[in-house]
Amino acid sequence: MYTINKQISQQLYNKLKVDVLTKTDTFEIISISLEKNTIFPEHTSPKDAQLLVLDGAIAFHCNGHVFHLEEQDLFNFPKAVIHWVQAKENSKFIIIR
Repeated sequence: MYTINKQISQQLYNKLKVDVLTKTDTFEIISISLEKNTIFPEHTSPKDAQLLVLDGAIAFHCNGHVFHLEEQDLFNFPKAVIHWVQAKENSKFIIIR
């Protein structure tokens, strides 16, 4: 079956918003929107993950480093590493893990 999902485009910039788009036994896709200057607090991922910035700009903080990511940047990070994210402008990104 074919489906079109508008969930990402309809996700509002209202502080921090997290939606699970797809979850199977092997992977999940999570959509995240952050309003400018909002922080996604410290957490870890249970699996190695890829982050794809769809809109805006974020600062990804982990292990004493800051990675500045913008639209269309793809960033890989390992599981179990404490990290947090700050929106430099209204931003949307997806996590695939």
